[in-house]
Amino acid sequence: MPVHKTDPKDVVPIGQKIAFGAGNLTNQLLPASLGVFMFFLVVGFGMSPYKAGILAAIPRFIDAVLDPIMGYISDNTRSKWGRRKPYIFGGAIVTGLAFILMWQLKIPIEGDNFETYNFIYFLVVSVLFYLGYTVFAAPLIGLGYEMTPDYNERTRLMAMSQIMGQIAWMIAPWFWFLISRPELFPNAPTGVRQLSIWVGLLCLVMGIMPAIFCKEIDQSNLQGQTKLSFKGIVTNLKGFFHDIKKTITNKPFLRLCGATFFVFNGFQIVAQFAFFIIIFYMYNGDQQAAGQWPAWFGTVSALATAILVIPFITYMSTKIGKRNAFIVSTVISIFGYSLKWWGFHPGNPWLLFMPIPLMSFGIGGLFTLMMSMTADVCDYDELKNGMPRKEALFGAVYWWMVKLGTSLALFLSGVILSSVGFDQNAKAQAPATITALRIADIIVPSVAGLLAIIVMWGYNISEKRAKEIREELVKRRGDL
Repeated sequence: MPVHKTDPKDVVPIGQKIAFGAGNLTNQLLPASLGVFMFFLVVGFGMSPYKAGILAAIPRFIDAVLDPIMGYISDNTRSKWGRRKPYIFGGAIVTGLAFILMWQLKIPIEGDNFETYNFIYFLVVSVLFYLGYTVFAAPLIGLGYEMTPDYNERTRLMAMSQIMGQIAWMIAPWFWFLISRPELFPNAPTGVRQLSIWVGLLCLVMGIMPAIFCKEIDQSNLQGQTKLSFKGIVTNLKGFFHDIKKTITNKPFLRLCGATFFVFNGFQIVAQFAFFIIIFYMYNGDQQAAGQWPAWFGTVSALATAILVIPFITYMSTKIGKRNAFIVSTVISIFGYSLKWWGFHPGNPWLLFMPIPLMSFGIGGLFTLMMSMTADVCDYDELKNGMPRKEALFGAVYWWMVKLGTSLALFLSGVILSSVGFDQNAKAQAPATITALRIADIIVPSVAGLLAIIVMWGYNISEKRAKEIREELVKRRGDL
């Protein structure tokens, strides 16, 4: 396979790569933290599971609906600060502050019922949080797609971004441990309230870094943008749906979405199974005996992804191409999933870490390569459909699909737990239940990975093809 040397002018400076990665750290730390904090909304603040489910569903629905709209707005914005930076900067501030405020709930006191107050307060502030999150995230993804036009440099940029994003998943599993420590906080609600301040401020500071230090595409060559205004809302809506149609009928992009859907959701469906297997198989339901092993399992997985998998996949993609690198990494992850049968060993918890380096090739390869390939697809779309470029819209639709798939994955996860006979009220589970759960833990992500390989087999934007597309675009409108 031909491998060209990246033109120096197309190399993203290391400072900009780190700044963009800082934005992705915020983008990853927010959902990672929410996953922990929502647990304490029920067990700490006394919110009923039913109401907690409503609080989780409504803001996320709003976020999913607004994602493509925000992508369209960003793509069609013209300002002296750029199409992305104003939204990233303002969105990061709103999101960070709203995250802090969202968790300043009233602590339940015996005899007083603050559930209704907390419900209304959390719902209102969480809607604000997700509005800010959408304003921040959609332009951030679009910015990453346009920071370099080079086929391989795009992968290196996304690799740095994903490495920094993995930091979120290294530290988030320990939040529940810190919050529950009596020597740190008098009670769990106080721990949530105080820890949220540090998380929100960190996300705010990291989130504005791309707006300050990263470089956008030259707007002088951009054409075909819709003039955004309240008076022209009908025209804007027509333009929005017109661009959406072009996005969702882009065949290479649909392959990326389909492969992501299978790999990511195969992983998501069984993500919590490791926790159950460690506790109920390795430690026969004794959570105290299981200790920190579940947290270490998550942290080491993220660490292996960051320092081993992503750098190797980045190197591999420059040698055999992005599609082939994805297929190889997915095959390796399937082999890793199969090793979980021996890794979860009641007599030796250290074997937990045996399958992790191979399993991590699944998620580690997925987003590093898919984000890079989506940037290539944006060039293909411009070649096929002309201006305006739709980086943020492609990114928003892609992540909308991921969010939709996550909801489905969480539902299917519950279906599997129920179908194997898992009893949430029992301290120990039946041997047949544990065996069925262990089999599902291997089979589900493995089959999903094979389906993803089938979907990606026909993906045809190779390095050679990407170079041809770029050359044609340069002829049309000047240097990219």
